[in-house]
Amino acid sequence: MTLVEHLTELRRRIIICLIAIIGFSVIGYSLAEQIIELMTVPIGELVFLSPIEAFYTHIRVAIYAGFIMALPIIVYQGWRFILPALKQDERKLLYALVPMSVVLFFLGLAFSFFIVIPFGIKFFLGFSSPSLRPMLSLDYYVKFVVTMTLPFGILFELPLVQGFLIRFGIVTVKQLARMRKYVIVGAFVVGAVFTPPDVLSQVCLAVPLIVLYELGLIMGRLISPRAKSK
Repeated sequence: MTLVEHLTELRRRIIICLIAIIGFSVIGYSLAEQIIELMTVPIGELVFLSPIEAFYTHIRVAIYAGFIMALPIIVYQGWRFILPALKQDERKLLYALVPMSVVLFFLGLAFSFFIVIPFGIKFFLGFSSPSLRPMLSLDYYVKFVVTMTLPFGILFELPLVQGFLIRFGIVTVKQLARMRKYVIVGAFVVGAVFTPPDVLSQVCLAVPLIVLYELGLIMGRLISPRAKSK
């Protein structure tokens, strides 16, 4: 394909992604009330501070939901765009990794919403006092939830990133394995910061992060160039 043909194909894929996001955002708007009710479960009642805040928040939630629902289509379009440039063995690898990346992303969102956010809310609201009462705005709370969930969706892609780096010889399994102790310490530090001061809460947050790292090492051993040569 010529450069112009590549750009035309890329434009077509981007348009499909935008149409998917817009279409799912319309669906998301019809579900915005239920989504907001679900998002506010960890915190309870909220307030809005301006007449248009609730409306804008519904729009924002609809767009967020539209993007998340359209994510499989976005990933598929990206996959189809790069597929012609891949070798046969790379295509087989991508067939497995693309669905896995979507599953891991949604697992990260769920982990953040059901585990990290409740602990995080308790931690941050712990700074309140008799003279400093929390009054949480709907708009700021939704932004907080999105800020907390999306990074964990990306973080859960860690095994795939590790596998990619190992597969193409950027790092080795041994190099990543030597970093294991630092990852374990870092995971428990994060757990200690964002959870109540009890061991069980810290373990609930730290262990999944460590498991992700170990899964990346296992995947790296399976798809490393040395393993392929055998």
